[in-house]
Amino acid sequence: MAMMQGVQKNTLYVGGLAEEVNESILHAAFIPFGDIKDVKTPLDQATQKHRSFGFVTFLEREDASAAMDNMDGAELYGRVLTVNYALPEKIKGGEQGWAAQPIWADADTWFERQQQEEEMRRIEAENRATMQAAEELHRKKAAEEREGEKEEDIEIKDDPMAKAEAEVIQQN
Repeated sequence: MAMMQGVQKNTLYVGGLAEEVNESILHAAFIPFGDIKDVKTPLDQATQKHRSFGFVTFLEREDASAAMDNMDGAELYGRVLTVNYALPEKIKGGEQGWAAQPIWADADTWFERQQQEEEMRRIEAENRATMQAAEELHRKKAAEEREGEKEEDIEIKDDPMAKAEAEVIQQN
């Protein structure tokens, strides 16, 4: 759960871009997989060229998934692409960073996280209840065994035949 928490399921990180690739070429390479919301290639401030990676944001998660499955390891302008789901750390800052996004931008992932946390609490409660039931059962069995030992002792004292057998067993 923790590892998946920051993953943007409709934004893809595209690494290994050739110098010639710009945002419109990147857009053209990924548009066959579905409607694209945004394409960014962050620039190196010193050279004003992209830093050989970019981000493609699809409107639909399924389209992003299909693009990742098909484009990871594909070649563009003679370079092999690396395509993964984007992590927030890689798209912070600048005009399109997290500060520029509305507070409700991650509402769908927030809801998913809440559901996952609720599911984890439910599973933990079930596990606790199961452990308590197992401990209670163990306590009852142990108490029954102790009661059984006492009953056997009482039976031997009251039954002369059982007493004789017990003495023979002890002698042997």
